[in-house]
Amino acid sequence: MKDLLLITPPFTQLNTPYPATAYIKGFLNTKGISAFQMDLGIEVILELFSKNGLQEMFQVASFELKVTENSNRIYSLQNDYIKTIDAVIAFLQGKNPSLARQICSGNFLPEASRFSQLDDMEWAFGTMGMQDKAKHLATLYLEDLSDFIVECVDENFGFSRYAERLGRSANSFDELYNHLKSEPTYIDKITLKILKDRVAEVQPKLVCFSVPFPGNLYSAFRCAQFIKTHFPKIKIAMGGGFPNTELRELKDQRVFEFFDFITLDDGELPIELLYNYELEITNYEFKRTFILENNEVTYINNSTRQDYKQSEVGTPDYSDLQLQNYISVIEIANPMHSLWSDGRWNKLTMAHGCYWGKCTFCDISLDYIKLYEPIAAKILVDRMEELIAQTGENGFHFVDEAAPPALMREVALEIIKRRLVVSWWTNIRFEKSFSADLCVLLKASGCIAVSGGLEVASDRLLELIKKGVTVEQVAQVTRNFTESGIMVHAYLMYGYPTQTVQETVDSLEMVRQLFELGILQSGFWHQFAMTAHSPVGMFPEEFGVIPEQNEITFANNDINFKDKTGINHDKFSFGLKKSLFNYMHGICFDYDLQDWFDFKIPTTKIPSDYIVSCLEKETDFNIKPSAKIVWIGGKPTSETFTKSKKGNSWEMTKLTFHDKTETFDISLEKDKAEWLINTLDKISVYGESKSTFAQLKSDFETYFEDFELFWYSKSIATLRGFGLLVL
Repeated sequence: MKDLLLITPPFTQLNTPYPATAYIKGFLNTKGISAFQMDLGIEVILELFSKNGLQEMFQVASFELKVTENSNRIYSLQNDYIKTIDAVIAFLQGKNPSLARQICSGNFLPEASRFSQLDDMEWAFGTMGMQDKAKHLATLYLEDLSDFIVECVDENFGFSRYAERLGRSANSFDELYNHLKSEPTYIDKITLKILKDRVAEVQPKLVCFSVPFPGNLYSAFRCAQFIKTHFPKIKIAMGGGFPNTELRELKDQRVFEFFDFITLDDGELPIELLYNYELEITNYEFKRTFILENNEVTYINNSTRQDYKQSEVGTPDYSDLQLQNYISVIEIANPMHSLWSDGRWNKLTMAHGCYWGKCTFCDISLDYIKLYEPIAAKILVDRMEELIAQTGENGFHFVDEAAPPALMREVALEIIKRRLVVSWWTNIRFEKSFSADLCVLLKASGCIAVSGGLEVASDRLLELIKKGVTVEQVAQVTRNFTESGIMVHAYLMYGYPTQTVQETVDSLEMVRQLFELGILQSGFWHQFAMTAHSPVGMFPEEFGVIPEQNEITFANNDINFKDKTGINHDKFSFGLKKSLFNYMHGICFDYDLQDWFDFKIPTTKIPSDYIVSCLEKETDFNIKPSAKIVWIGGKPTSETFTKSKKGNSWEMTKLTFHDKTETFDISLEKDKAEWLINTLDKISVYGESKSTFAQLKSDFETYFEDFELFWYSKSIATLRGFGLLVL
């Protein structure tokens, strides 16, 4: 028996739990409030994709309407699917690695239409390891089954979303409400059976649904409907990303036939107050909460208590979640997307909100972006160590809107200092703070990838977006990350208000050059969407767009609009995505841009060497006096020898350094070598003391002359290439 039951409804990711309930449970632990959490989505998937699940699924499949030849083929092969499914799921859970050879040898998995792309396997994956290749084949096998389910069992099914169209931009509740009156679907029945057993087992006083995306909304309502019918005494609340962005103007009373409370923004204090209210600890005190009062939807924010600081919310708690049962899949040959879907990641946040908070397409008016509050690096790494101990997983995905470079630096230093072995990745802004040295440090701490918004690769539009970067700056930063061994993914945008056809073509040429030079490894084109809480949505007239206004009684986020330019940006979608797919695989750079489109486009105005020229710009060698100087290498061995010239002799010292891949040495006058050995020990990342460039210069000039001549010498340049970093 627990006080609260925290639920993520179907479906989000297959490979790792969405972190919201773990964040809330970690907070509740600090308050002594007992809670049980479940990822209902993964439990439904595992029930459906099992021997018994497939047997039943094929029995209920409907062929009332004429189905495709593909579905007929899958139905004919049902015994092969039923026979292999448990072994394949165990393999994707990491429990049956030896199956990879059988999967790759062929004639083990039944194959339908998804396998038609196999001709491209070697081209797409190159020398891909056997385990990864088998994961990809097993993923295609699951996607074939998914296609069958959509056509013959439940049209709303999707591995990472369910009935998404019912939640996307639903200004009215009518369609979703009417859908909830119909009989539960086959997927619903599996969901509700699991839910019933869990509610009976936990016996909560309050059930809290975290709904991050439109693809979770329908299931949340269906589950709430079931609880209201079968467990009428239990109160039900909804929070999470979807209500935070889309239900801020909620007016429809019918929503409260399903939910008693809907909370907005940070969930910690609102849930604590709901718990206090339900246990009659406090009376009628709420934080950012919708309730139904006198048959009217009422928003109450009468608590005078402040939201908890990030240092006070505790470490996320992943207990109760079936971490060993998540499924690693490799869907497509996009390296960043494979990070999303392959492997188990502990999710953490470096900072609440966005330190930039100016991009005009972003929901910067909402608290989750507007209110910026970083966490101290030591607290963050403490939490990392706690999660490693709890989950046994050393992989971390920092889910920030944009991780702050200064905090990333401090976190990296703390990780290295504690000698932790972790792999991590995050979202960033491509800003000039990401110097070559900082990227080397991040790599040394376990950073494997970053993703950032290049958006529209046009300086005019980047300025209009208020992105705070230029294409030249992006090129230099992506080069720094790439050369340090960190993979770079770019979010790309087309169709931004006032964007011309010429700018779309020029943007594609910029992207082509970035991939051709190898400084970008992954990307994805998104068409601009206008949201209600972004500057474009709030002040459309300033951006040359005409919104289509609808009456809002339920959800409000995506807004349909007309661009005054009259350009149909939709038609660029296929060509942009097809060209990018080829560029990511290192081919077709010599194609004319016109070749990607079946309509006439203008010739690009971007010089063919534009990005090259950006990278050839002189590096600024001026070092700020306050810059930190850090040594991440090891201790050298020393050997003294005598050097003679024109009858004079003096002592020299050869310092030999070993890094992971090679050995190198430098020779200095003996006294300077001794100073350097002592200094490297002092500025070592493993030590306690920190030195700035100014302090280093002052210390050197206590004993010698002309620090700059020493610092810019060949010997120090060698050390700079092996871990003497200016941060």
